[in-house]
Amino acid sequence: MISLNDAHQQFIGHLKGKSRASATILAYGKDIQQLVDYLGSLDKNNPDEVETADLQSFMDKLAKEDYTPKSISRKTNSTKTFFKFLKSSGLTVNDPAIGLEHPKFENKPPRILTQLEYRSLRDAARADIRMLAVIELLLQTGIRIGELAKLRVEDIDLENYSLHVPPFEDTRERIIPLNKPAAEAIKNYLPLRPKTPNHALFVTKTGRPLLIRNIRTAIDRYFKVAGIKGAKVNDLRHTWVAFQLQSGVPMTMVSKLAGHKRLSTTEKYLQFIQGKNVEGKVKLEEL
Repeated sequence: MISLNDAHQQFIGHLKGKSRASATILAYGKDIQQLVDYLGSLDKNNPDEVETADLQSFMDKLAKEDYTPKSISRKTNSTKTFFKFLKSSGLTVNDPAIGLEHPKFENKPPRILTQLEYRSLRDAARADIRMLAVIELLLQTGIRIGELAKLRVEDIDLENYSLHVPPFEDTRERIIPLNKPAAEAIKNYLPLRPKTPNHALFVTKTGRPLLIRNIRTAIDRYFKVAGIKGAKVNDLRHTWVAFQLQSGVPMTMVSKLAGHKRLSTTEKYLQFIQGKNVEGKVKLEEL
């Protein structure tokens, strides 16, 4: 009979074997370790001893510890995936997670910056050439912050005004048109970029890649300087998607360029924009 700790390790090995994204494996690993520790406190150390009530009591405990419904839902999903793997692998007879229900929660609507807000953000960062380039690239292309952090100098094509977005974890590789504001910001930044053998597009003064947390901290600071409340870095991406749809760029084109896995993800933005134009515009909107 396998222990839950050993089962946990086999599960992680299974995820790695399926080439799941490193962030996904890390998240699953932490979620299941937390669950295994809790079950151990109940003196339940192998999968066959676990009941649905045990899993539900774990989720209830999380709720009392002020975990958000969204976080608990993610842990519920991790738990279901874990026990499904155990059952399919013959490591347990029953799957107690089948009866486990996700908590109900409402997804907050995306924060879409107004024209005044994103122009204020741009003005606030005007003297910071590097961060202005970062902001323009996020705002004018809609790429994720993780994708931006992985960009290399060679991913920028200023002759053909295009941006190559390499695959990042489980996101799609794609080519995105680079408009004039984004291209100009990059042109202004490149001569000031520290000389370094590192190929990362955005680097620190010492030539090391600019990390996601550094980018997020810097942009959060400029949000405050600009007096923009309740906004986060990912809202630049939300704003790009919304403005493209509102200007009449076909949803299929926006979805592809945004790297959305499903068209339904892009479609959700329609309820949050006003004055929707009829699809048919081919050129992307310049923010």
